[in-house]
Amino acid sequence: MLRLVADPSINAAPAASKKGRLSIGRRALELIHRTTRRHQLTEVGQLYYERCKRALAEVALAEASASELQSAPRGRLRLVAPVSFGTQVLVPALIEYQNAYPDVSIELSLDNNVHDLVGEGFELGIHIGPLSDSSLVARALTPYRRILAASPGYLARHGRPALPEDLTTHLCLGHSYWRMRDRWHLVGPGGEMRDVPVSGKFSTNQGAALRMAALSGAGIVLQPELLLAADIAEGRFEQVLPEWSYRPVPMYLIYAPNRRPTAMLRTVIDFLVERFG
Repeated sequence: MLRLVADPSINAAPAASKKGRLSIGRRALELIHRTTRRHQLTEVGQLYYERCKRALAEVALAEASASELQSAPRGRLRLVAPVSFGTQVLVPALIEYQNAYPDVSIELSLDNNVHDLVGEGFELGIHIGPLSDSSLVARALTPYRRILAASPGYLARHGRPALPEDLTTHLCLGHSYWRMRDRWHLVGPGGEMRDVPVSGKFSTNQGAALRMAALSGAGIVLQPELLLAADIAEGRFEQVLPEWSYRPVPMYLIYAPNRRPTAMLRTVIDFLVERFG
């Protein structure tokens, strides 16, 4: 059928009267209007032809994908992530992945705005917060937990808060994009919740800048645990009210469900889920 449409010089009539060929010929005559000089598809034949063509294309794609999944990861990976998480946490992880798979090139876009993943040509995205697009595949990662910390110098000068309410007398560094930046919603032992009013003398729209301000002794910072873990481990920060944190928010690795599977996508998804899941 497909050969007949692709090459009009082929005779639509069966070349022989063998039983198998004859049955095929009879089926073809239902789909093709034939004269002595030419043949063309009927309306039903056109539909049959298009579906056969798509089916064969899917088979070819499946065979190519299966072959590619068994090969070494290679190609260009485009992904998007929030600025602070991407800069401080994701970049080192991606370089580690790239060291393991040197034939993969990476293009990382850092932006706190929500993107049209498919429309903008991204293979993967890191999303923090509730999902608004249910058409995407979402692999849950460790919830994004924000903790309180300050430099040893600040705590030496101003003392250490013992209770959430003590934050009202401290300099608290604010994120200017937060809708409720003058109130910190903290969760403590057993899920106890406190809504604490805070104030300070420094705010910015970037988490990396808040971290630098806190390292310089400007006040207490409320930032993701992932971003502060190394500073706390190396003594640049001390955790404040360690039993309390900001309400955790979900974090996901997202990608389109119809994205063609490749060795690159499979390995990078597995790597990121293992690292941050």
